[in-house]
Amino acid sequence: MPSTTTPRQPASPRPAEPPRPAAPARRNSPSRQAAFAAAAAATVSALLLAGCASSGNAAPGTDGAAATGEPQSGGTLRFGLGYDPTCLDPQQAGGNDSLNVGRQLVDSLTDQDPETGEIVPWIATSWEVSPDATTFTFTLRDDATFADGTPVDAAAVQANLDGIAELGAQSTLGSSYLDGYVQTVVVDPQTARVEFSQPSAQFLQATSTMTLGLFSVASTTLSVEDRCAGEFVGSGPFTLTDWQPARSASLERREGYAWPSSIAGHDGEAYLDAIEFSLVTEPSVRTGSLQSDQLDAVMNVLPTDEEPLRASGQTVSARTNPGLAFSLVPNTQSPVVEDQEVRLAISEAIDRQEVVDTVLTPSYTPATSTLSSATPGHTDLGDLLAFDLEGATARLDAAGWEPGSDGVRTKDGERLQVDVVYVTNFAASEQILQLVQQQLVKAGVDLQLRQVTMAELPEVQRTGDYDFLWNNLTRADGDVLRTVYGAGARNLARVPSDDPVNAPLEAQAAEGSVDARLALLADVQTELLERGLSVPVLEFTTVVATSPAVHDLRFEASSRLSFYDTWLETS
Repeated sequence: MPSTTTPRQPASPRPAEPPRPAAPARRNSPSRQAAFAAAAAATVSALLLAGCASSGNAAPGTDGAAATGEPQSGGTLRFGLGYDPTCLDPQQAGGNDSLNVGRQLVDSLTDQDPETGEIVPWIATSWEVSPDATTFTFTLRDDATFADGTPVDAAAVQANLDGIAELGAQSTLGSSYLDGYVQTVVVDPQTARVEFSQPSAQFLQATSTMTLGLFSVASTTLSVEDRCAGEFVGSGPFTLTDWQPARSASLERREGYAWPSSIAGHDGEAYLDAIEFSLVTEPSVRTGSLQSDQLDAVMNVLPTDEEPLRASGQTVSARTNPGLAFSLVPNTQSPVVEDQEVRLAISEAIDRQEVVDTVLTPSYTPATSTLSSATPGHTDLGDLLAFDLEGATARLDAAGWEPGSDGVRTKDGERLQVDVVYVTNFAASEQILQLVQQQLVKAGVDLQLRQVTMAELPEVQRTGDYDFLWNNLTRADGDVLRTVYGAGARNLARVPSDDPVNAPLEAQAAEGSVDARLALLADVQTELLERGLSVPVLEFTTVVATSPAVHDLRFEASSRLSFYDTWLETS
């Protein structure tokens, strides 16, 4: 397997970019995973940009808000969060608000180009992958340190990966990234060899995530509670100075930081002096605080707030999240939903374009597959998701579901009534599901909405107490399908281990051939839709708004945010 070596060249500060800028200079990385991403790049890039209301990976402050000069150092960015980052440890957290804080504190072995999906160097300057994708050998740069002064070396990589593996399900995302993990061998201080018991084609992409971000060795021994409270020490461009649970998190620039990702916009320390994250749960208060200059930037922008923010001179930017589109995931062990014809009829009866046009904005797009269009490996299967009310009613007629006196179909005395369990991690979810509910009534399906809290959701999933789950999951790799649908993983559709969908799910995770893995991912997506094991509705989009003074706040490949290149323009 060829290694990837891309010596870092000095870079001068980059001025603010016009709308839809070209991607930053990239250093090619001929690893198998990079090649896989590159093979999908043409499709991914076009679809990704089509799903953006702003420029590719440039976020607020670069969409129609050109700066008057070179980037400026200094200032405190005041950022409003919509949801409480209950855990600051990116190795444990799964929510976007938590990860948007944690990303600023930790670096990763690699990075992923948000324009192409290519894996590029960061802490690792090069890597080799065995032909069977069971061994990954990373060569590390020798100048990176944690904020406590200890080196970011192979021993730290070993301690972190061992620690994440030990967390198990406590690491919401990491447990799937390290499936089959055996050990990390310290070959020498700058060389770490990661070994798996089975092929893990997805692992290289996983090393670009903040979930596998690196802590100091001492931090890996802390309790999970202390780490959630931000007690860990990272090597990132910012350090945590204060955290007030359910209120705020304060970060300050780390002096001497000099090892950014190879696709960063500049070298050296971050431009911002500090970042103040504030929890502002009420959307109208977030919007008003930005418009009145009490905040510089906000996320979780409601669809109804996009135009008012633009009208008041703010910049609104959006990027489609990679991973699973927002979908109705069926419990195939449910008495009604086990019927494939019912699942397919429900999918046919949903008018996805109407959902986007009625509830959302042009920042969002209807789903065209189980994977979003921003995901390497996405296959456009929009024809399988076409709105067809006549087809849905005919399918239900043929399956023996007869129209009832109240409009709800029945079969053998049982009403065609199903529930969907959802949480409000996306503010528009309830409105979306209410519209879907109205659409399904026209086909004779009674969809009942059941909201649960984030704390209640794991138990609902564990017990299968649902007919459908309203679900999405962000990850810029097609292996996210295995995480959600695999019989050995979360298995939210609750399919048996011998179900035909499991074979390509497992095979793609082990496949080292680029073309073969793409074909397997396409097979999985087709299988899920043709059998109604997934009912995708829309692609989730991260929408952020900023004042015109904010520049170069960037979307990562995961559509989460990086503040390293961000700067504030002063008058």
